Amino acid sequence: MADNDTDDGQSDEPINFYFDFSSPYGYLAAHKIDDIARLYGRTVLWRPVLLGVIFKTTGAQPLLDVPIKGPYARRDIERTARFHGVPLEFPQVMPFPSIAAARAVYWVQDREPDQARNLSLALYDRAFAQGGDIRTADSVLEIANGIGIDAARLSEALNDPAVKERLKTENDAAMAAGVCGSPFFVVDGEPFWGADRLDHVERWLATGGW
Repeated sequence: MADNDTDDGQSDEPINFYFDFSSPYGYLAAHKIDDIARLYGRTVLWRPVLLGVIFKTTGAQPLLDVPIKGPYARRDIERTARFHGVPLEFPQVMPFPSIAAARAVYWVQDREPDQARNLSLALYDRAFAQGGDIRTADSVLEIANGIGIDAARLSEALNDPAVKERLKTENDAAMAAGVCGSPFFVVDGEPFWGADRLDHVERWLATGGW
């Protein structure tokens, strides 16, 4: 039996969940992926990325800025949020820089993985449930402090060259793994792109793949 298999032959590897905080579909997926993982005894590794950097390689552009497709996407996001019962209010600035938020999550993740998940959700909710601003370090620190994270230490970390390099390394690794958008999931080596692939993710977990 492989080291990452349980006694019943099922893998217990975490689901890699890649997302950009400016991604509304990523926000919707963030409110679903833990429930799906829990059904199959899995955990989720929350891995923020910077789509702006990835798009320089893929040639893509922010979905809501694409002519014709953008207005449809906004309508679909709103409809999907209603379908899942997830509150939605778009921030005034879209897309927005999420560097401080992503750095914060990786710093917290190295110390308290559960808090990294909590921080990710709190940041996402501020942006897309409340239409708030998470672009600045100050806004990230306020949200982190509100869930019990040491804001003083986090403030120092956000300017630490090692933390900055960590995000760059994670972004490079994500692209090497084929991450081309948000949300993006890797389950036992199998990639799934998009919130509309969550049902595929669940079927994969249930069956072991097809």
